[in-house]
Amino acid sequence: MVLRLSLGENSYDIIIERGCLKKAGEYLKLDRKVLIVTDDGVPAQYAQAVASFCKYPHIVTLPQGEQTKNFNSYIHLCKEMLENNFTRTDCVVAVGGGVMGDLAGFAAATFMRGIDFYNIPTTLLSQVDSSVGGKTGIDVGEVKNIVGAFKQPRRVLIDPDLLSTLPQRQISNGLAESVKMALTCDEDLFNFIEKGVNEENLEEIIIKSIIIKKNVVERDEKESSLRRVLNFGHTVGHGIETAMFPALLHGECVALGMLPMCSDEVRARLINVLCALDLPVTASFDTEKVLQAICHDKKLAGSDINVVYVQSVGTFEFRKMSADDFERQLREVL
Repeated sequence: MVLRLSLGENSYDIIIERGCLKKAGEYLKLDRKVLIVTDDGVPAQYAQAVASFCKYPHIVTLPQGEQTKNFNSYIHLCKEMLENNFTRTDCVVAVGGGVMGDLAGFAAATFMRGIDFYNIPTTLLSQVDSSVGGKTGIDVGEVKNIVGAFKQPRRVLIDPDLLSTLPQRQISNGLAESVKMALTCDEDLFNFIEKGVNEENLEEIIIKSIIIKKNVVERDEKESSLRRVLNFGHTVGHGIETAMFPALLHGECVALGMLPMCSDEVRARLINVLCALDLPVTASFDTEKVLQAICHDKKLAGSDINVVYVQSVGTFEFRKMSADDFERQLREVL
């Protein structure tokens, strides 16, 4: 399946096809210098498969994990391109999860003021969410994604076969983002997930999730209004992720972050779904540390906090909550 994300001159195709990694040479323009960015948690043969189609491949393998998404790694990628005489006609390919996509995309966005970027996501979380939409960036200190740029890829290759090497926890981690999109934008998808997720219907969930993301990004590429809906669960989630790092994965923190931001009726259904997906519904954390992290977040508006709230499944509303009300809700639910 090919989904076209229509953004004028920044438009691109999202290829969803089993085995498409093995045809990367057909789908990507690789007859040039190519910086392939991956990490040591991704099977090495994935990056090597891309390299086999490149005229001048340069593979950089970084340590796995969120802690790699920093200035030092970014500078390392830029130096690699500089030392190998990359020009504006060359490109960067991310082969990995969201961390590699964010980091490699940011390097591509800023090297020589922007060169071509391709994304080949290898985790479910990056396949259903972060590989599409053009958000790239790095963390500074304990603040996630505080430095970055919008850089749309030239093409995204989503190969569901790559998920076969993932542990179940990583599958659950990615499904949290699909639940997020279903709760806010697609009641039918939430009902579908509610009935049970298995190997046979996972690809359909990937496709439906990407369609939601595509439709939102097409209407609001730079997150000036509608695209903020995709932050559902992330305001609290990012705070928990900072406070509990590295105990919980990103999707697990998003799962927790959704719970205080929905009605009692929705929360009851959400808890059942999260439990079925082996995602957490409670956690022990330092509330003050979570609130401190949220205060550094880009979603703070003066003394109020911008949140996405779900009153009924498939709908959403933007709300501003006072810091006191926000803290009260957080303590009551979690």
